[in-house]
Amino acid sequence: MLRFDTIASLRQHLAGLRANQSIGLVPTMGALHDGHLTLIQQARQQADVVVCSIFVNPVQFNNADDLARYPRTLDADCALLETVGCDIVFAPSADEMYPEPPSLTLNFGALETVMEGAFRPGHFNGVGLVVAKLFNIVQPDKAFFGQKDLQQVAVIRSLIRNLSFPVELVRCPTVRETDGLAMSSRNRNLTPDERKQATTLFAALTLAHDRLVDGQTPAQTKAAVRDFMSTKPTFRLEYVEIANADTLMPADEVLAPGQTAICIAAYLGKVRLIDNLVF
Repeated sequence: MLRFDTIASLRQHLAGLRANQSIGLVPTMGALHDGHLTLIQQARQQADVVVCSIFVNPVQFNNADDLARYPRTLDADCALLETVGCDIVFAPSADEMYPEPPSLTLNFGALETVMEGAFRPGHFNGVGLVVAKLFNIVQPDKAFFGQKDLQQVAVIRSLIRNLSFPVELVRCPTVRETDGLAMSSRNRNLTPDERKQATTLFAALTLAHDRLVDGQTPAQTKAAVRDFMSTKPTFRLEYVEIANADTLMPADEVLAPGQTAICIAAYLGKVRLIDNLVF
C-alpha cells in the first residue's frame, strides 16, 4: 500500500495507472471502523485500484469544538487499510488541500433546508467542496459512500449531476454493531455509559418503522418517536423525519419499497449521532 500526502505526487502516480485500470475512491475523515472497511471491500470488488482519502475537512465543520474533538488516528487507520487490500492512501494536510481559504460557495438547493442542511448550515458546502476536489484530484470511475450519511449521498449525487463528473456513485449499506448502533467515528467520543445508551437511536428508528408498516401516517409516527425520545433525558433530539430516500424531501405517506427513509439526529452528551433506516 502506498501513501501520498501531496496532490501532485498522487496525480503523477495515478496518471500511469488510469489508461488500463479502473479507480475506486473511498473518501473518509479517518478514525476508521468496520463500516469504512466494508466500503474498501466493496471498492476492491468493483475497481482495479482502490484509493482511500483520509482528511478531516475543516470546511465542513460549523462547530469548532466538534472539529477539535474529531478523532485522528492516521497510523492505525493505515494499518487497518492494509488488511483489506487498499492500494493507495491519500492523507493531505489542510494547507495542501486549501492553500488559501476557499472563496467558492456551493448550494444544494432544497437539501440545504431539511434535516442536516437545516441544523448544520454550511456543512454541505464544505462537503461538496472537498469531494469536488477529491474527484478532480483522483478522477475515480466509482466513489463509495455509506448509507448512514444518507443526506450526504444525495448531496454527492447532486454534485455529480450538476458538475458532470464522470463518476458512478455507489451507496453501501450501513454497518451496525451487534446491538444495532450504526458504526461511526464519533462513537469513540462516547463514555462507556453513553455507549450503552446509544442504542436508543436504533430503537427509535425501529419503532418508527413498525408504526409505518402498521399503517400509521408519517405525522403520527414522528409524534410517537418524539414521545419515545422525551422519556430518554440524556438525549436531545434534533429531528426525526420521514422522507424520500433519494431526494430527502419530507414524505406524507409510505413510498414504494426501498424509497422511504426514516432519519434521526440527536445529541447524547456532547456527541451528535445520526442514523436512518430505508425500507
